[in-house]
Amino acid sequence: QLVESGGGLVQAGGSLRLSCAASGRSISIYAMGWFRQAPGKEREIVAAVSRNGASTYYGDSVKGRFTISRDNAKNTVYLQMNSLKPDDTAVYYCAADFRSILGSGPTTTAALYDYWGQGTQVTVSS
Repeated sequence: QLVESGGGLVQAGGSLRLSCAASGRSISIYAMGWFRQAPGKEREIVAAVSRNGASTYYGDSVKGRFTISRDNAKNTVYLQMNSLKPDDTAVYYCAADFRSILGSGPTTTAALYDYWGQGTQVTVSS
């Protein structure tokens, strides 16, 4: 089970840190990712991190502003979001890829993820 937290309302230029806490299994065996979906738009990848944390991937719209990290000891993945823009407004979802092979890169395709959280709303006001 994945549970996201940390969403909320923030002004443009502000920061938020999302957390994704996993229960049941250690996240060390999963590649992890963050996705988002805005009203009327398709779900898009925000960031992803490989199983061992050595590799990361960022969507073009968030590069240089967002940082994904994982703390396997706490069974938690984070998304630090800085310099937020109104276009970042969306529901943010955490996801886990159980089939990722150790040593492979981040999983960037939503269809390859096995488990999803319920989502947390992020609203950025102008």
